[in-house]
Amino acid sequence: MADTAKMVDLINNARQMVTEAVDRVKMPTPMRLRDLIRQIRAARTAADERAVINKECAYIRNAFREEDTMWRCRNVAKLLYIHMLGYPAHFGQLECLKLIASAKFTDKRIGYLGAMLLLDERQDVHLLITNCLKNDLNSSTQFVVGLALCTLGSIASSEMARDLAPEIEKLLKSSNAYIRKKAALCAFRIIKKVPELMEMYIPVTRSLLSEKNHGVLITGIVLINEMAERSPDTLQHYKRVVPNLVRILKNLIMSGYSPEHDVSGISDPFLQIKILRLLRVLGKNDPSASETMNDILAQVATNTETSKNVGNAILYETVLSIMDIDSESGLRVLAVNILGRFLLNNDKNIRYVALNTLLKTVNVDGTAVQRHRSTILECLKDPDVTIKKRAMELCFALINSSNIKSMVKELLVFLKTAEPEFKQQCSSNMMIAADQHSPDRKWHIDTIYDVLKNSGNTVRDDVIFNTIQLISESTEHQRYTVHLSWRTLLSTEHCSEFQPLTQVCCWCIGEYGNSLKESCAELESAAVTESEVVAWYQTIIWSANISVVTKQYALMSLTKLSTRFTGVTSSIQQTIDAFGSHLDVDLQQRGVEFGQLFRSQVAMRPQLLEPMPPMERDKSLAVTPATPTATVKENGVTEVAQEERNPILDLLGLDDGGASSLLSQPAGVTTTSSTSALDDILGLNLGSSSAPTLPTMQPQSSLSLLDLAAPTPNTTPAVNGGLDNLLNGLDTSSLATPAAEVPPLTAYEKHGLRVVFTFPSINPTTTTITLLAHNLTNGPIQDFVFQAAVPKSMALALAPPSSPMIPAGGSVTQQLEVTNPNKAVLKMKLKLGFVAGGIPISDQGEVAAFPTVLYS
Repeated sequence: MADTAKMVDLINNARQMVTEAVDRVKMPTPMRLRDLIRQIRAARTAADERAVINKECAYIRNAFREEDTMWRCRNVAKLLYIHMLGYPAHFGQLECLKLIASAKFTDKRIGYLGAMLLLDERQDVHLLITNCLKNDLNSSTQFVVGLALCTLGSIASSEMARDLAPEIEKLLKSSNAYIRKKAALCAFRIIKKVPELMEMYIPVTRSLLSEKNHGVLITGIVLINEMAERSPDTLQHYKRVVPNLVRILKNLIMSGYSPEHDVSGISDPFLQIKILRLLRVLGKNDPSASETMNDILAQVATNTETSKNVGNAILYETVLSIMDIDSESGLRVLAVNILGRFLLNNDKNIRYVALNTLLKTVNVDGTAVQRHRSTILECLKDPDVTIKKRAMELCFALINSSNIKSMVKELLVFLKTAEPEFKQQCSSNMMIAADQHSPDRKWHIDTIYDVLKNSGNTVRDDVIFNTIQLISESTEHQRYTVHLSWRTLLSTEHCSEFQPLTQVCCWCIGEYGNSLKESCAELESAAVTESEVVAWYQTIIWSANISVVTKQYALMSLTKLSTRFTGVTSSIQQTIDAFGSHLDVDLQQRGVEFGQLFRSQVAMRPQLLEPMPPMERDKSLAVTPATPTATVKENGVTEVAQEERNPILDLLGLDDGGASSLLSQPAGVTTTSSTSALDDILGLNLGSSSAPTLPTMQPQSSLSLLDLAAPTPNTTPAVNGGLDNLLNGLDTSSLATPAAEVPPLTAYEKHGLRVVFTFPSINPTTTTITLLAHNLTNGPIQDFVFQAAVPKSMALALAPPSSPMIPAGGSVTQQLEVTNPNKAVLKMKLKLGFVAGGIPISDQGEVAAFPTVLYS
């Protein structure tokens, strides 16, 4: 019987072989992959290529439909090539699963490759191969196991990771190094997808560090690194292996030539870099672990060859590790010196990396970085714009009170020849640096004028406003400044190419023109005649190349000069009246209304056009024994600071630090003094305020000359960047549209950032505020943080911002909700922090001009 059964099987097999041979003869042989590639490459146009691919895809679909098992592997291989060219190939997903289920290794290889290319965790089809993967992970053939591990590491989803995690743990204990290496990388993928499975692999990973095989060792270190970064408890557990890692790294450095691992004369640089990264993670904020690795880091830094790029990569990782751990000061100096050598390298990529790292390091060890200042300044002359940009940011980070004069001198040379895209950011940052570190006010003014001269027309509005504020508060240097402005204007051949400078000079002369009639000994400048000044203004005002904004400055300045220069009043009036028929509506309106000051309102002209009071800078909310603090919420996290408080304000239920408004205030919109909060609450004017408070916005139906006597708060961004308010004139932009029931409130506008409060709903006891933070610069604003505090009788809920990064010209939003059960006067302290142009900026203040409808 047994013999009969064997004969029957032989006959059946022979019959099947004959049938398959006949089918092969009947069916045409499909095109080989190499022939398809040759045809596609031979296509002369994109249309010819599409025709070849469409024809082949039609054939492949037909073969899949007819269940052609004989050529499935070849057809899937061609389909994968078509997919790599960017054409749709999703119809081959199930055929890949069929190849994976095949017993042939050649079929499995193409099937798994297709699964990695055509499937991902977003498609449910990939779950169908879980069982095939489990079977192949238990295969006796290491190459089949390797295929399954590669696929799992590439497309594993959370469900698949949970199902197959135990199989990976078993393979990590395999005696085959080839399998252990791939299993470690697969475990890395599983932990990224399902971090709670981490505990399963902790016992196994310790043994991976004792491996002799470098492939297994490097994958084990990658796995440990991922686990340590994801879990603080795991990080503490792995700190015990620091001595083992130090020993491995030392053996790599001290070992002789090994052809198996040598790369440009360095023993396994890939493994060295992975060890250095893991040491950086384990040594951060741990003095004990850092002390253990100090010596080996010093050895790597001194013994690594720098003539090859491989050595530079190791040194870069060493520098990062030294700066991140609690290393010795001498080791940090060594790391900075390595970066200094990088700056002298001919490779632009290495120089860029050095500048980028020094920019992060300057706050850690600024003294060591200062030693390489001359080299960094040389990088400003590099033709590569990325290197130049990083060098400029690093130069501003290096500026302090002791080196500001020499640094500014070099930066002015750079500013003069820099590309337009650099001038805007550089001029703004130089304004900030001079404001923070200037040795004296006269040098400060001279420097800002030099910045304006070298920047041309590529100057941000905040530089103009801050310069005007600087001049306004420098009362002892106003004669010097107005003579400097006049000399600058006369020496400028084409004012149209230096319009921001012209605007500042016009404002200065308009405010302090009286001083021009007297000589200035500091500049050795003689007195200037009134007619000479007016003649220059007439030249500028009627020039076709001057912008409307500059003409607005000049026209306002000339109007103010009518009260300073009494001998040329008629000439000034004639010039202003000529603008009553100007083509530009804004200039025409100014001409008509300013003209009334010389006729029907002539008695009011001296009072309306008197010099502006000094613009006070924003007072800091820094905590001092005399400065009360309130509960501050940063993105929803409450921080309560216990400080000595003002007893009067405590009794009133308001803890006010006396900070002025954060607005970069234009003229006529001045901030309140520290006593204004008490005045507001009691409804009294105690006469001690140095400036009037911001008035509540009232709807205006018509334009009156009397509006010039009081500031007009602007509820929308000014058309000319707030020029009208800055010149103590009339802001007509608020009249463009009817006032809303609750107008938006500009809470902050400085350093290229504008913060606007809008009020979507009205409720006297609960005020909902939508914060809009607008980036007015040409570069992104990073690390945006908004903090706020309200009086003790209120409660504040602060949601996180929609994004910590504000793109150039873009905006982010943030929601605030103030609970005000007592319907008290709404006041809010603000604190903002952000990084603009690589410069960290922190600003503080108070907003007290909320519309009364919100709490009454």
